[in-house]
Amino acid sequence: MSKAKLLTIGIDATNLRGGGGITHLVELLRIVEPEYNNIERIVVWAGIATLKLIEDRPWLDKRSMSLLDNGLLHRTLWQILHLSESARKEGCDLLFVPGGSYTGNFHPVVIMSQNLLPFDMAELKRYGWVFFRLKLLLLRLTQSCSFKKADGIIFLTEYASEVVLKVTGKLLGKTSIVPHGLSPRFNRSPKTQRDIAEYNDSNPYRVLYVSIVDQYKHQWHVVEAIATLRKKGFPVVLDLVGPAYTPALMRLNATIDAIDFGRSWVHYHGAISFDELHHQYAQSDLGLFASSCENMPNILLETMASGLPIACSKKRPMPEILGRAGIYFDPEQPDDIARALCELIESPNLRAELSEASYATAQQYSWQRCADETFSFLNAIVHEYKGSN
Repeated sequence: MSKAKLLTIGIDATNLRGGGGITHLVELLRIVEPEYNNIERIVVWAGIATLKLIEDRPWLDKRSMSLLDNGLLHRTLWQILHLSESARKEGCDLLFVPGGSYTGNFHPVVIMSQNLLPFDMAELKRYGWVFFRLKLLLLRLTQSCSFKKADGIIFLTEYASEVVLKVTGKLLGKTSIVPHGLSPRFNRSPKTQRDIAEYNDSNPYRVLYVSIVDQYKHQWHVVEAIATLRKKGFPVVLDLVGPAYTPALMRLNATIDAIDFGRSWVHYHGAISFDELHHQYAQSDLGLFASSCENMPNILLETMASGLPIACSKKRPMPEILGRAGIYFDPEQPDDIARALCELIESPNLRAELSEASYATAQQYSWQRCADETFSFLNAIVHEYKGSN
């Protein structure tokens, strides 16, 4: 029996500029074992800044053109006019598009859905009629068209698949659920939980919320909840970490100024390098996640792996990830956030139990598993396409 032909996989990373999309690509290419996954060569198209983040490999070819370091319009035009032909010239057996949008004519193509916000109309309405909302609506249109034309679509969670399919209707291509992985550097065994009476203003109980400050992240409600706990006498402080969408940051600052004008117990640290983020978790006592719109909440996974007890938004897909290992709340109700935090803070035993459970749950999310399942799906799409043509 002849050995199966090793594949050349093309990856369009032209519209991956930061955040979880870049982390996913970098980790995927770091961990993949080409021969195990029936791959001879991988070709990646991206801007120079993105390619510099990807480790060199003998089987990896990095391709960049000057247009790919320019704005969205230039990158989109290059994708429309040149990507399909470039993939053919490179002899690609499949084109993988983790950015979610593809308008070319190459087949087979596999698209990845990593941004759920454009498909959640209730969340889009939070922005009002501003340019950013119009941009998301355009993204909803282009990604919907891409998914309908694709030979395969990868979703990160069951919930994300449900939300997208409500907009697109049934898709012709095959679908697969492949969650992201988790860097081992976030793994930190749960520490011994202490009674809240052992904390004071000079040694406060630190609540950490890592996330972009945005309309659907509800940091202002979290500030109000912490204020409620402090009124009850708990020596609690709040650390907020992440970049910001300007209108949401203005709302957050207004809330802080009204409640903690001297910033004595609310600390907004801004963006922290992803490579340093695990140190922030290590300095904290409790993790909080108050988002109401997520595809695959990587930050929640990182918090789980860091061994922290967690108070979490009850909105899907968070319960699918955290399971019974956290205390849930309505992220739009400050009193309910305070109730969940109070339940954890008042019980060291509950904190210990749940932090052990969430830490154990996080261990199933590895980049090795993500790479194996991703490239297994890509192989299956290639073979099915060749068998039908």
